[in-house]
Amino acid sequence: MSSAPARLRVGVISAGRVGAVLGAALAAAGHSVVAASAVSDASRRRAAELLPTARIAAPPEVLDGIDLALLAVPDDELPELVAGLAAVGAFRAGTLVAHTSGRYGLGVLDPAREAGCLPLALHPAMTFTGSDTDLPRLRGASFGVTAPDELVVVAQALVLEMGGEPVTIADELRATYHAALSHGANHLVTLVGQAGDLLRAAGAEDPAKILGPLLTAALDNTLRSGDAALTGPVARGDAGTVAAHLAAVAEHGPTALPAYTELARATADRALAARLLAPSGAATLLGVLARGQR
Repeated sequence: MSSAPARLRVGVISAGRVGAVLGAALAAAGHSVVAASAVSDASRRRAAELLPTARIAAPPEVLDGIDLALLAVPDDELPELVAGLAAVGAFRAGTLVAHTSGRYGLGVLDPAREAGCLPLALHPAMTFTGSDTDLPRLRGASFGVTAPDELVVVAQALVLEMGGEPVTIADELRATYHAALSHGANHLVTLVGQAGDLLRAAGAEDPAKILGPLLTAALDNTLRSGDAALTGPVARGDAGTVAAHLAAVAEHGPTALPAYTELARATADRALAARLLAPSGAATLLGVLARGQR
């Protein structure tokens, strides 16, 4: 099998933030996006802007006369979509069928495979706005790739054509892979939001100006050095400071208290394992955290 796919006729289900951008990336690589499903006004606008060559059709009709079906629906909708398309005989033997779910591997595509389709799981480790500003972000972004052995090179080639970097994920570990990304990216938004709220409570008019340089440096240091990048009162075992933090958060940002407490406990565990925090200091600190939750 060739290591690079030929020019493909692509159908996108649906033209949401992910599907429209990945479809546009495939079009930029020379493939032809011939059809897309788009129900909401927002998805129709995205299709018009990013997939101008695509006819808008219902999902079963999107699969007519194509070589690659890109299923870019939310995770929880994917099994029902695949089963429904199979039930109406929409899948055509020989069609590449790729989903963009991080959670699922190849099993969710079994109805398509039984119809003779070639299954792929291609999940971009990137957040999307659904506009053309997303396209440059795909350059160098990792894609979690799961494919049958005979299709691995095809899956990798498609990712490379979109500007991404393929990373092979075992089928049975897709949920673990996706949990890691969600924990790191989605929960980061919550964490930064809570920190901003507390800074506003402390009188800061522009929390982003304060947090931007600090968080950028912390992220860079962590990606390069791992747990060795830990700093601050928890890593130092400064239990008195942590106790003061708990009181302040409880008073001025109580909704952030459970997250602060749990993250402080997890940070103490990692600092202890990395030998940055002495066992005696950890015991005192964990006692403060336990009392702070009462």
